[in-house]
Amino acid sequence: MKIGIDCRLAGRQHAGIGRYIENLIVRLPALAPDVTFVYFFHDQRQAADINIEAPNVVRRFIPIRHYSLTEQTRLPGIFTQEKLDLLHVPHFNAPLLYKGKIILTIHDLLWHEFRGTRVTTLPSWLYFLKYFAYKKIVGQMIARAEKIFVPAQTIAQTVSRYYPQAKAKIVVTKEGISSTFLGKRISQPHKLKQFIYVGSLYPHKNIRLVIDALLKLSQYRLLIVGTRNVFQDDVKAYVRLKGLERQVEFLGYKSDSEIKELLEKSTALVQPSFSEGFGLTGVEAMATGTPVLASDIPIFEEIYQDGALYFDPHSVYSFCASVKRLESLDTEQLIQKSKKIVTQYSWDEMTQKTLDTYRSCLQK
Repeated sequence: MKIGIDCRLAGRQHAGIGRYIENLIVRLPALAPDVTFVYFFHDQRQAADINIEAPNVVRRFIPIRHYSLTEQTRLPGIFTQEKLDLLHVPHFNAPLLYKGKIILTIHDLLWHEFRGTRVTTLPSWLYFLKYFAYKKIVGQMIARAEKIFVPAQTIAQTVSRYYPQAKAKIVVTKEGISSTFLGKRISQPHKLKQFIYVGSLYPHKNIRLVIDALLKLSQYRLLIVGTRNVFQDDVKAYVRLKGLERQVEFLGYKSDSEIKELLEKSTALVQPSFSEGFGLTGVEAMATGTPVLASDIPIFEEIYQDGALYFDPHSVYSFCASVKRLESLDTEQLIQKSKKIVTQYSWDEMTQKTLDTYRSCLQK
């Protein structure tokens, strides 16, 4: 049995999708020694960073940029040459011309719901051309896929709403938590009057709401951690416009252990998004005993349950009110709720369910 996985987006530099792929591919070989896994990495450096040593893993290097025309024209031949029994593309960007059995992961349908030139840095003509290609690829690949993994019931409902024919194919595989965040506290620090945000700075992440709130919460600081530079200059300019340079700090990339330490020192992790696929940084914060302030969107309410405090992502007043609620709470009770909730999320369980789905597809 030979299963291929497109790993070009693996690794923390690719945010939540990268963490999902990395945690999947490092666990699969030991769970299925009878399967040969072909991992298609972008280059040797990426493969070395993830460092998978297993006798049943074959590495292939395809330096083809994701979301590119070359991806659609060259990948079908590369995948076909490997004579795979099954191919898993853990994102929507599967090659239309590949004819073998294929499984997708749809993390969200964000670009179905947030579109237009305000959500891109591309020229308008190029954005609309790529948007047309995106819609065509997603629609056709959802129709062709044997199964479609999604990280939550909320995303399953979204996919089914846009593509009713996909409902029977959907398999929910909840994400997990790195052992770093589940370990003992790095220190026992005094909580500082600071919020921490971990992630990219696309407009739908809505970080400007928190920045605006700092004008009313002058005793607080905001730490922004993230590896992506897209839209970061815009956010920095917005901070300067508001005169909040002393209250907002951009920390760039941080390791899991560094993020854990920052979380332990912070009043709360903030998640002001208008849309998400899962909310991985929130469950990681909950695992460390750090309160989460999250927008009251369905995906967060599903994943965080009663382990977070919620606010209207369109209202600075609502965010500030959630901060005031947190200040008046017995946070130990909230932390204990959070600790119980995070036990529902396991990379091992996700990987096992993924493998079981592979096998069921190959038995057809």
